[in-house]
Amino acid sequence: MITNQLRNAIYEGLLMPGTPIQEAQAAKQLGVSRGSLRESTQRLIQDGLLVSIPGQGLSVAVVRPADLEELYATRLVVESAAIRVIAGLPDAGERAIRLHAASAVLTRLEGLDASPQALESPRAIGDADLDFHFEMVKASGNLRLVKYMANLVVETRLASLGNPGGYVIRTDLHRAHRERLELVLAGDGEGAVDLLQRHFRDAVDRLTGVLRKPVTTARVSFDESGHELGRIGS
Repeated sequence: MITNQLRNAIYEGLLMPGTPIQEAQAAKQLGVSRGSLRESTQRLIQDGLLVSIPGQGLSVAVVRPADLEELYATRLVVESAAIRVIAGLPDAGERAIRLHAASAVLTRLEGLDASPQALESPRAIGDADLDFHFEMVKASGNLRLVKYMANLVVETRLASLGNPGGYVIRTDLHRAHRERLELVLAGDGEGAVDLLQRHFRDAVDRLTGVLRKPVTTARVSFDESGHELGRIGS
């Protein structure tokens, strides 16, 4: 429970990248013993969400631009494996049932882009985007992939929150997601993986400033209220 509370706080931006964590103060705020807190923070250190530096103490991890290639390469491995599992199911009806939750999130994402307030809702778009990716992995039924993805989602949020230009996200993400989802539903796993690889290449290029083609984005400063992590943190 303590680990999930801390993980949620990081995901929501309540604990920003680089934020120092005072053990005694945090234990008091959470109403737990320092020993229990220390055990939970050790787990998050192993997950790469917290860092402990001798002489400097404990702080929230920072995902720098130089880390993005590795982060998205790891996500590609995990998400591609999930896609192949789902697309490889022989029954189209079973694929549709497995992907029901992801489809619902995608509908939510499409609604956000269609809204006149789309450019003012970057965190809502970002939340729906990460929820969609997570639900796609969850649909595989592979609990190890789900566990790895849960951590990668939080790392991705840390990368976004640590962007010097603020929290910036594309408003048209749903188009790539819809195309990929339709391929998985049709049983074309390799086509969906190829699209995912190109989607991630675009994301890394945009976040590192390499992408030159104009895209519509929404931006917000870091003080916007956070998003309840829900299933990802459970």
